[in-house]
Amino acid sequence: MFLSTQPDSLISNLRNRLPDNLPSKLGIAVSGGGDSVALMHLLHTVAQTEAVTLYAVTVDHGLRPEAAQEAEAVARDAAALGVQHDILSWSGWDGTGNLQDQARQARYTLMINWAKAREIDAIALGHTADDQAETLLMRLGRSSGVTGLSGMSPVRQRDGVTLLRPMLGVTRDRLRAYLTEIGASWVEDPSNQDMRFDRIKARDALQSLSPLGIDTLSLSRVAENLAQAHRALAVFAQESARNVAQVDHSDVRVDQAGFAALPREIQRRALLGSLQWIAGQGYPPRQSALEQAMDAVIHGQAVSIAGCLLVPKGASVWICREFKAVEGQIAASGAVWDGKWVLTGPEIPGVEIRALGEKGLQQVPDWRATGRPRLALTATPAVWAGETVLAAPLAGFANGWQADPVSDWPAFDASFLSH
Repeated sequence: MFLSTQPDSLISNLRNRLPDNLPSKLGIAVSGGGDSVALMHLLHTVAQTEAVTLYAVTVDHGLRPEAAQEAEAVARDAAALGVQHDILSWSGWDGTGNLQDQARQARYTLMINWAKAREIDAIALGHTADDQAETLLMRLGRSSGVTGLSGMSPVRQRDGVTLLRPMLGVTRDRLRAYLTEIGASWVEDPSNQDMRFDRIKARDALQSLSPLGIDTLSLSRVAENLAQAHRALAVFAQESARNVAQVDHSDVRVDQAGFAALPREIQRRALLGSLQWIAGQGYPPRQSALEQAMDAVIHGQAVSIAGCLLVPKGASVWICREFKAVEGQIAASGAVWDGKWVLTGPEIPGVEIRALGEKGLQQVPDWRATGRPRLALTATPAVWAGETVLAAPLAGFANGWQADPVSDWPAFDASFLSH
């Protein structure tokens, strides 16, 4: 769905790309640039007819002297609309590494923490069709597959906060025309002209491709088409995982023959989904590492990848947490361990929840009765009193304790649809 040139159409189509039921508190990321300023004005209009309170936030990265003044200008603009506004500051760049990537990651972290502190469930972002087209070009240069070429998702979960991108079908030029029509001002970031950055190179390349009919809107449509293909593949991967994999507590047991019979792309998705379900969402492993792990499942070989171990046993390969990935994690009784387990039991002062490890496993004589590989059990949580294991519920030694997953840990097969 792509937008016409009328303000009313901008507003109605923006609303169509938002959830049917908006949260009572909605955050807006506003940098001061034309895209995000337009988003704030459009959402202000939407909020007039719905029970939504808007909260704007601006991140000052401290990279330009003008940034602080620009953030204050956003604050004045927000105040004129009756929108509450906060300015967050970042000073974490040491002059090394990829500046844009570090700034982007810091920006998201600051905004997510801000949203949680204000009990805001969702943040609207000002990404446009131009951003989508530039993303597609950059990912083409990296030989991305269907997932990468699907571009930016209109809805994404990040650390418990929903990120919304309701303007992926409207161009940058159209938004600036809208701001001009309503008499609003915005700033242009000089980094948008800096050809050292890949995104600016992609922006420049788009101008050369237009004679071929390859422009912002056509590439955005391609991304949407591929996003539909991505969702279809996700459903197929989900069904396939149900057929070839079984969950055993925190581990996944994969049938080698069934896995080998799957199409290569579905093998990739099934394995990646299993890894991320066990170890948590994060940057996916490199393509080459994932390819090697896929072959390891087919041939029944042991391998370490993304904080997990692949352990062959009989006609299956177990995917489990790697002990090294959790070796240093310590939690109190009742607290979350490794992002997903909560151990509760008798009130005993001074106990700690730590990985069982080889030393702990030696204190659990009946661990073999679980039927799970030794290496899988070493990475499970145990109750320690000094160097003594009091309980290891997932290793068959409950001793009055129980291990429960956190409430928001997704079901195994459901997790495939979120990637």
